[in-house]
Amino acid sequence: QVQVVESGGGLVQAGGSLRLSCTASGSIFSRHAMGWHRQVPGKEREWVATIAANGSTNYPDSVKGRFTISRDNAKNRVYLQMNSLKPEDTAVYYCNAEVGLFDYWGQGTQVTVSS
Repeated sequence: QVQVVESGGGLVQAGGSLRLSCTASGSIFSRHAMGWHRQVPGKEREWVATIAANGSTNYPDSVKGRFTISRDNAKNRVYLQMNSLKPEDTAVYYCNAEVGLFDYWGQGTQVTVSS
């Protein structure tokens, strides 16, 4: 069983920055792709960033150039650095671990960007 726990959410003004952290345990962390998604009530969960086991990263256009995903395999952690935040970035942010055919999700952390 893989456990995923996010932290670092909060309230920030538009234009500000926030860094989310995610710790995954219960498996060999360095072998797995990790990702971040976000969800607003009433809407589908939206992909935000992915980092592969080899460190390659991908982002949708909505966050490219503003968000950066990184990983520290020694600490079993993945980070999401969010800069130039906009009110539309407000959401619950979820971390996931891609372990074989399965995705393991954390409980989410709220990010609120005020205008």
